[in-house]
Amino acid sequence: MSQNQSTKAGRRNVYCLVLCAILIALSFVLGMVKIIPMPYGGSITLFSMLTATLAGYFCGPKWGLASGVALGLLNLIIDPVILFPMQVLLDYILAFGCLGLSGFFSKQKYGLYVGYVVAIIGRFICSFLSGFLFFGEYAPEGMNPVWYSFLYNIFYIGGEGILTLIVLAIPPVKNTIYRMKAEHFE
Repeated sequence: MSQNQSTKAGRRNVYCLVLCAILIALSFVLGMVKIIPMPYGGSITLFSMLTATLAGYFCGPKWGLASGVALGLLNLIIDPVILFPMQVLLDYILAFGCLGLSGFFSKQKYGLYVGYVVAIIGRFICSFLSGFLFFGEYAPEGMNPVWYSFLYNIFYIGGEGILTLIVLAIPPVKNTIYRMKAEHFE
């Protein structure tokens, strides 16, 4: 690797580190703006999952996964909902880490959308598993805990996901994200 390439790679790493830190902080703050709070954790927020997935979209999967895990740990420290130790792995480390899956699609034509959808599906799967494994006892009497977990988690993750996809379809929003990526990451 030449000196110029090494300097360029170093600058990109510093830029990604700073951007990911900003996106983690922004996602955490937006996560506190709960549009529809849920009784046992999770809520429809002010686009906190979008800002979390942008780390992967802009900087790639390594940065996205690390940022997602860092966001999950921050949420665990500040606002934990813990019933069982293994639940921490599913609800915080893996579920938020999945938001970084967006990075695997960052170079595709519709990578912003595909990456976002894959990331929130990953988060949904982790939350769904945690829901029926650890929160199944909260299902209404006579309701299957698997079905309860599915409905509970699809409501807030899917709800925010749909709202976010609508906002991403607004040309100035979409174009700004594409322009940022083109100017700084390609």
